[in-house]
Amino acid sequence: MNTEAKPFLKWAGGKGQLLSQLSEHLPDRIHREPFTYIEPFVGGGAMLFYMLQRFDNIKNVIINDVNEDLILAYRTIKSDVEKLICKLGEMEKEYLDIADPNERSKLFYEIRERYNQRIGDSIERISQLLFLNKTCFNGLYRVNKKGLFNVPFGKYSNPTICNANVLRADSQLLQSAKVEIFHGDYTQTLQYVDGLTFFYLDPPYRPLDATSSFTAYAKGDFNDDDQRTLADFCHQLADRGILWMESNADCSAKNPEDTFFEDLYRNYRIERVYASRSINANPSKRGKLTELLIKNYE
Repeated sequence: MNTEAKPFLKWAGGKGQLLSQLSEHLPDRIHREPFTYIEPFVGGGAMLFYMLQRFDNIKNVIINDVNEDLILAYRTIKSDVEKLICKLGEMEKEYLDIADPNERSKLFYEIRERYNQRIGDSIERISQLLFLNKTCFNGLYRVNKKGLFNVPFGKYSNPTICNANVLRADSQLLQSAKVEIFHGDYTQTLQYVDGLTFFYLDPPYRPLDATSSFTAYAKGDFNDDDQRTLADFCHQLADRGILWMESNADCSAKNPEDTFFEDLYRNYRIERVYASRSINANPSKRGKLTELLIKNYE
């Protein structure tokens, strides 16, 4: 049975359950004209796979992320999906054949250690990444200041570690000649603007409070100065007539006096969408909350 393409790993801030709301805010022009689609913070790729499956008038697709292993995963799934499925299937069998949770935990930490040593070819590294994502606590991807993956064991009884259908469906879409995959600073994507271009920007969110900070998708934080630099980038896009939409945290919903984004993007349209967030170590902090959707068009 064919499975629709969708994110191949769980990613904090993933947009899978927001797609129906996001689609309502896409610019009208992209439904009628050929266009270039650029996603500078591709993350888990929910929006990417949605756009690729629903818009056959996309001329070019540019995806980028600062997380090196995430981009290696996209490239590996694009070019070597069968080798990856084979390796991941072997790891899944080895893991599920172990009945003792303590022995499973031991295998998890052995693989985490090898992953953090950054040895092996792309197949080995990405199979380790996907294995850890499916078996770690809450499916969380997080690294410390040294860039080392530090999420503990997840204790799931029967996780799907190798979803071959999803990986093949994703690979088929990524193999399109129009999809180009880049690693690095988001500003480099500006050079790929071509005619009618639409940017979807999904940066690390600004924390709602001091205890909710989670920006460790890669070494270094995305702080308020980085948010201001991103706003300047959006101003550049707007000045060039380029369409863009950005997702970010609704800080003023938590604290009405915190109008950081309302001030930063006062010249643009700011909407609110409802999201359910499940990646939080504290169950009481999971649930529905609003997020901002900022755009430079009607």
